[in-house]
Amino acid sequence: MAATNNNVIRFPFAARDLDSGRRLIPARLQEARLAKRLNQTEVADLVGVKRQSISAYENGTKSPEPETMAAIALHLEQPISFFTREDLPTFGAPSALFYRKVGQDTNRRNLACAVYSKWLGELAFALEPLVNYPEVDLPCFEPTSQDGRYSESQIEQMAEQAREHFGLGLGPISNVVRLLESKGVIVSRVEVKDEKIEAFSFWHGERPFIFLASDKVSAVRLRFDAAHELGHLCAHRWVTHEDIEDPANLKAIEKEADRFAAAFLLPRKSFPNEVYSPRLLAFVDLKRRWRVAIQAMIYRCKDLGIFDERQVTNLYKEISRKKWRTNEPLDGLDGLPFEQPVLLRKIIEIVIEAGKMRADELSASVAYSTDWISALAGIPKGAFETETKVSLSPTLK
Repeated sequence: MAATNNNVIRFPFAARDLDSGRRLIPARLQEARLAKRLNQTEVADLVGVKRQSISAYENGTKSPEPETMAAIALHLEQPISFFTREDLPTFGAPSALFYRKVGQDTNRRNLACAVYSKWLGELAFALEPLVNYPEVDLPCFEPTSQDGRYSESQIEQMAEQAREHFGLGLGPISNVVRLLESKGVIVSRVEVKDEKIEAFSFWHGERPFIFLASDKVSAVRLRFDAAHELGHLCAHRWVTHEDIEDPANLKAIEKEADRFAAAFLLPRKSFPNEVYSPRLLAFVDLKRRWRVAIQAMIYRCKDLGIFDERQVTNLYKEISRKKWRTNEPLDGLDGLPFEQPVLLRKIIEIVIEAGKMRADELSASVAYSTDWISALAGIPKGAFETETKVSLSPTLK
């Protein structure tokens, strides 16, 4: 993310004298703008000022007039208090974010994702003094080759070791997202309109996070994304920001995570025994059982040598003929159920129920809009203030 300026600007409308009043933190203005995927010119047009003014506000060299600040808060959909607070603490230094793509066409999207990851880490840490998060329990792998890459056989072994580490056996995994949350991964699923954000993962200090997009119509593809990000968390923690700025390097890293996800969800020691026919319709039943996309299962069959090139080509042709490329059987809202994160929502509910912190106190402590708190924590929009009794696995401190 671009470097930010933490100089402060005093709001004249809040001041009782020349040295008092609420303060605009330029870095907050930039964060709110990037989260909305807007450039300075677009914000200026919305607010009714020149682009140079927005630049000056973000550089800390100019103060917005009261009506301008009100318009900024309105259009960037954050309360005034968000723009006046300092950086919040988190679990530790952030790691590289594993985007699927880099480049000019995706720069705006990636900058927004960097802000989402920061906000998610801050929200989770704000609750940390009040609850015991599940202990982080992920296997860790490092490459042995000179170029830092994993071989296909190594990835297969890593996926098997991960299953063994989690005590999963060789059958289908009932709920990948719930498994990750039980192992200390904080998962958030947020709808980001008009952007093709699939998923990304990162670490804040010793705490792992996964951010999933919620606009997918396929529960199994979202589930594959979660397994893909688990691959990154286990196998690519050592990767730096500079490593993923190289498109060729990023492509290789993403391919490794894809292979890990396929091997983790469809073990080579059990899945092939259930592939009884090269006919496409046979994969519908397999999808219902293994909860993996038909196209991903076919690709897995190719990787494992179950089908030859001719059989795979014929299957993909039939998929195209049936128009299953983007919408397979068992997809959609009426298809297989989506795996929803629950950890953050349950933690917030137990904190409020136990009287450790009221909803308005949590909102004030992080200063995000309640819509953003709800989105990050998986709370239905408009229901953030509702106090609900639930049965919870996290425990209060």
